[in-house]
Amino acid sequence: MFDTHELGRRPGALQRLTRSIEAPGSPDVLGIDGVIGVPEGAPVELEIRLESVMEGVLVTGTARASAEGECVRCLEPLKLEVEADFQEMFSYPDADDRGRTAEPADDAEDDEDRLYLEDGLFDLEPVLRDAVVLALPMQPVCRDDCPGLCSQCGARLADDPEHHHDALDIRWAALQGLAGTIQDGEKDDVSGAEAGVDEKQEK
Repeated sequence: MFDTHELGRRPGALQRLTRSIEAPGSPDVLGIDGVIGVPEGAPVELEIRLESVMEGVLVTGTARASAEGECVRCLEPLKLEVEADFQEMFSYPDADDRGRTAEPADDAEDDEDRLYLEDGLFDLEPVLRDAVVLALPMQPVCRDDCPGLCSQCGARLADDPEHHHDALDIRWAALQGLAGTIQDGEKDDVSGAEAGVDEKQEK
């Protein structure tokens, strides 16, 4: 929670804060659970600017942290530095909304999305979580040209660039399997039978 009492309610008043916090854990992990995120308890460096306005306090800032995850191509663990910018309005509970001209239904939707100050305090965690998720890659890779894994045996291709398998045309696979079941003697018997048939036809 952050305190705005020192800022006051005079419009135009500014306050700058630098804070280091610990990343929350599941279910409120900073990131995409199971893919990439800031580990629980890891430091998150915050630079925040508070500005007092008529309706409340406008909070603008940047969060920096180290995220950990797994490459979606080769499944190797990876780390990357994440920097997330955010801006959010925290309204005073007694803010005068009489000047708004929106329809009643729109007012109800806006109220659901609005965040409020409670006794001059505001919780930055939901805003921070959304900002970090948007700043992280949906499909993280250890490097841009990661070749991934072999689709046939699962070998990591970056470790063996020459890795390959002899390609088999699936259209001939059944015939090759049939050919493997016929022994040499059987081939000779079939050939002899065919020759006898040919001789009878010639007579």
